[in-house]
Amino acid sequence: MSTHGKVTGIVSNLVTVTVDGPVAENELCYISVGGNQLLAEVIRVTGDKASVQVFESTRGLKNGDSVEFLGKMLEVTLGPGLLSGIYDGLQNNLTTMTGVFLKRGEYTDPLDRKVLWAFTPLAQPGDKVIAADWLGEVKEGWLPHKIMVPFSFKGEFTVKSVAPAGNYTVDETIAVLTDKDGEDIPVTMVQKWPVKVAVKCYKEKPRPTRIMETGVRVIDTFNPIAEGGTGFIPGPFGCGKTVLQHAIAKQGDADVIVMAACGERANEVVEIFTEFPELVDPHTGRKLMERTTIICNTSNMPVAAREASVYTAMTICEYYRAMGLKCLLLADSTSRWAQALREMSNRMEELPGQDAFPVDLSAIISNFYARAGMVLLNNGQTGAVTFIGQEGRPLLLRPRAEPRRPEALPGRQPDRLLLQIPRVSRDPGIPAGKDPEELG
Repeated sequence: MSTHGKVTGIVSNLVTVTVDGPVAENELCYISVGGNQLLAEVIRVTGDKASVQVFESTRGLKNGDSVEFLGKMLEVTLGPGLLSGIYDGLQNNLTTMTGVFLKRGEYTDPLDRKVLWAFTPLAQPGDKVIAADWLGEVKEGWLPHKIMVPFSFKGEFTVKSVAPAGNYTVDETIAVLTDKDGEDIPVTMVQKWPVKVAVKCYKEKPRPTRIMETGVRVIDTFNPIAEGGTGFIPGPFGCGKTVLQHAIAKQGDADVIVMAACGERANEVVEIFTEFPELVDPHTGRKLMERTTIICNTSNMPVAAREASVYTAMTICEYYRAMGLKCLLLADSTSRWAQALREMSNRMEELPGQDAFPVDLSAIISNFYARAGMVLLNNGQTGAVTFIGQEGRPLLLRPRAEPRRPEALPGRQPDRLLLQIPRVSRDPGIPAGKDPEELG
């Protein structure tokens, strides 16, 4: 029996709910508003009061509205068809939504359930498998997309049967596994995984040992980044951070590109939508979009969805890493994610840290960065997630400290690469390319 509740307090998209049963932190719920079901996430529980952040506009919400808790965390749907997709922070497929503007309470399936995929079995009946082991593969564009034992499976299983080579939809059973109790469990091409839980279905996570070529010679020569490493690009607005990220996405040595537009301005996101489908991949000669997934959450969308967008993007990268692929995650920008955390922290009246950011901001960002890395899979192959974030320094630093103390950024501590773009004045009275502070 699911837990229900009633709305008792509203502060923008922070809603207080009085519950009639048990709830857990990070649990999802639906709030009924005028016939719409608004998705929300529990971020704090105090007695019979639960504070939830709503991923939609709360206009029209009032005290007494009903709430239903779902008993699960925010999950991402994983399966063939994610590449070339454009999603919002909740993994709604933006290309299949009706109308020009996003409608409140409208949620779409991220995968096309009717497409047939040419399945080739890799496992044999009688094989012993564990979570993330490969059962078969399909071709997603030109990349081999491995169909794996779901990450949520615990313990060892025996393959009872595997579907023969042929065309199947993502919802058809492609294998049957038998657990230690003798129960048969069907497996399809689709699985779900909570976005805030790191995927740890691998044998080992060694330190990165290889260099990832970005295709930008000044970076590869003077400040290279490791394959499976982390880095970020700080700089003021308009200095070229986004352009540099796009160059790395096009030229970088990676199999899969995931771009997370986290609170970015809408015009820059539109540029991604219009430019990326036209770009030619220099490594393959095919369209770059064929191996790219875009997670879009613009600055005019609710701030709660910014946090969801970066976690959704990282989970998709971890999924492809488990296939033995090299993934590159570009987040633009993590400073706006920090802004969203500050806004929610202030609404909950938590003790503020420096510049009113949450006191645990460094821990939150460090834990997120730690999900990147190179891993040794169960079959001996390797996969990697390389993460490069973008920081708008004026949002995170005091103006006078901005050009001098990049280490003061909350995202600086877990990074291994710093690509700092200096502030260049547009004042016609100052020589081009000169930092105004260096001139006194």
